[in-house]
Amino acid sequence: SAIVGVLVALSIITLVLSLVRVEDVTLPPTVKYGMVFDAGSSHTSLFVYEWDSDKENNTGVVSQTLSCDVQGQGISSYANNPPEAGNSLRECLDKALQVIPAEKQRDVPAYLGATAGMRLLREQNSSATEQVLAEVAKTMQEYPMAFKGARILTGEQEGAYGWITVNYLLDSFAKYSPKAHMWLRPEAANIFGALDLGGASTQITFTPEGSVLSQSEASEFTLYGYSYNIYTHSYLCYGQNEMLKRLAKELIVVRGCWGLTRIHHPCYPKGYNETVSLSSFRASPCTDGSDPRLPLGDSTVTLVGRGNASGCLAALRKLFNFSACGQSQDCTFDGVYQPPLRGQFIAFSAFYYNFKFLNLTEGQPLAVVREAIEGLCTRSWEDLSSSYPKEDPNRLPKYCANANYILTLLLDAYKFNETSWNNIFFQMKAGGSDVGWTLGYMLNLTNMVPAKAPARLKGHRSSLWAAAITFIILTLILGLTALLL
Repeated sequence: SAIVGVLVALSIITLVLSLVRVEDVTLPPTVKYGMVFDAGSSHTSLFVYEWDSDKENNTGVVSQTLSCDVQGQGISSYANNPPEAGNSLRECLDKALQVIPAEKQRDVPAYLGATAGMRLLREQNSSATEQVLAEVAKTMQEYPMAFKGARILTGEQEGAYGWITVNYLLDSFAKYSPKAHMWLRPEAANIFGALDLGGASTQITFTPEGSVLSQSEASEFTLYGYSYNIYTHSYLCYGQNEMLKRLAKELIVVRGCWGLTRIHHPCYPKGYNETVSLSSFRASPCTDGSDPRLPLGDSTVTLVGRGNASGCLAALRKLFNFSACGQSQDCTFDGVYQPPLRGQFIAFSAFYYNFKFLNLTEGQPLAVVREAIEGLCTRSWEDLSSSYPKEDPNRLPKYCANANYILTLLLDAYKFNETSWNNIFFQMKAGGSDVGWTLGYMLNLTNMVPAKAPARLKGHRSSLWAAAITFIILTLILGLTALLL
């Protein structure tokens, strides 16, 4: 009878274990961190991200912990003093270590990506470029982190990583369904295009209707089990800072009278003057220092603001070579191929900041936008400077030129129109994180956006296991008691 009792107990134990429902395991989350320096042409910024390790391959789980603007200009400005490029990063690195727990710091992947400013410097002085990158790497290696390299991104990489960031933050790729216990692509998945405007370059990236005919502008990604063929192109020298230099140079050389010391500038407000050195145009490949129209020497010219909106727009259009496209519809300017636009776009960086200054809300008709820009351009410098006392005085007089340039780029070059204009959303944040290429860069290098939908880890629910084990112990005690009796 004792043996029968033990067998019955074992049978009951087996039955109980078989009835325990299999469910998802919930492991205690371990927070992980990563950091990326965005070394742009005009400034450098540091972004620190964090995520739960048990959700590492989930979409939309990375959050931005810190954003720090490095003091001074971009690292390319230190070509004549490379050690200072590294030293400029220290303040933000110190701030990063204040938000990352000490026991986790040595495991933090740290990257520095340089963009158009360093691409331009590499064209001028490859030796200085390598020295600057070596100095920033040397500084970052002094800190307790897993330094992964300082490198220059291509324009197409910059565009593609920005596109990944936008769609990752907006949950466009995939979302996990608790009910279905599987990864699902959102119904009528809305994949956004990305428009990025920096100081030295601008990028456009989107998924066209068909295949991209030009392989130099084509990229393919497989994310969460779905393939994406994207078009991306970067225009070097078409960032807003280099555009302003090119515009100033053209206004001066077109006059052809080097004896003149004062030249009218249609985009600057009335009452604002800016003195420029002619030698400064030889400092950038974008202003073509070998142009025979540029005289030798270091004479100066004063640009006198005229506040002429239509004249500003006309002068800016001359910076684009639209005739190189001929009659082709799949062409922007300078003979560059672009398939027809498709879908909605997020316009960030300088696109966003310039339109934020205009105080334009989303969905404003193009006619309202044009009217706001024209009104801005006709305001005097005295009016602007008194109305915006906290605005950077070096940036304030440039908003008219920047806004008109954005209109020319979006409408005449990229071929947005009255209807598709409403598909552009000017914003700088999504899901609490800054929109830009840095998050997409880190996600790609840490393999946190998998090609296939991640598998689910299954296990038994801890509360049911506890009840089952308690029952097992009680059953064994009863069985042993029966055996002894």
